Amino acid sequence: MTTGAGEARVRTRVRIPLRFDGSPAVEADAITFTGLSDGLEHLAFALGDPGPVPLVRMHSECLTGDVFGSARCDCGPQLREAIGWIGETGGYLLYLRQEGRGIGLYNKLDAYALQDGGLDTYAANEALGLPEDARDYTAAAQMLTALGVHRLDLLSNNPDKSAQLTAHGLQVREHVPTGVFATETNVRYLRAKVEHTGHRLALPADLGTDMAS
Repeated sequence: MTTGAGEARVRTRVRIPLRFDGSPAVEADAITFTGLSDGLEHLAFALGDPGPVPLVRMHSECLTGDVFGSARCDCGPQLREAIGWIGETGGYLLYLRQEGRGIGLYNKLDAYALQDGGLDTYAANEALGLPEDARDYTAAAQMLTALGVHRLDLLSNNPDKSAQLTAHGLQVREHVPTGVFATETNVRYLRAKVEHTGHRLALPADLGTDMAS
């Protein structure tokens, strides 16, 4: 993570109705930026009335989960939940192009192959010579600042997101936990997030793990 990021500016803002699983469309403004620190094409979606202290979800891109409905993770359900909650409360969804916790799509699939051999998601990254979590939220902080957000409620179970935003001078007023979308196919992945990076998740005991918070 770097501090003292430069200034980013809003580039375009366009209305897009968002619809999932046949549910009614949620109206959103898709916002693009210039001057982001990593040069990637991150997006912000403004939903509802953001207000002075908006609800914010920083969602890292997951092609397999968000688009194809992979059951190996909880990314798709988290994305749909976030759009619904933020649409009701008012705020921003930041869709960050950080596939595979920042290691990229091909590396993520390589890590999946190692997980099939018994490694957890973090050990698989390490075996590939990659960081457990390569995500840097500098660009996210720039995006929020460009949108005039300096104080927010953060929709997340990941303490690192809050820590990085705070390091960039943003104030996280409240941590709002996401739902726990645990299944037999992703519970090992979720348990690793609790054990390795302190995610605040309560995992059901009937899926073979103790309750964790």
